[in-house]
Amino acid sequence: MRALRVLVIVMGVMIVAGVAVLAATIVGRVTRPLPAPAVAAPAIDLPPGARIETMAAGSDRLVLALALADGSGELLILDLATGRKLMTIPLREAQ
Repeated sequence: MRALRVLVIVMGVMIVAGVAVLAATIVGRVTRPLPAPAVAAPAIDLPPGARIETMAAGSDRLVLALALADGSGELLILDLATGRKLMTIPLREAQ
């Protein structure tokens, strides 16, 4: 009977300690400020009247399929790390 009493006391202390650690962890994470982004996202200049139809991302590239105002299309390839425009590929109908 004495062993059972000691076991219940030890488990009660462990529960209280666990709840205290959990509360301290939550408070620590809530009060910690979020890190500022290293680089602001650059703006992407689209041609006038263009709209993005689809986009696909690779490991380091972003490809935007644009529908231009004149009805044609083009692919705009961007570097994801810098936001720099790498290439523009005009799309034409096959003849």
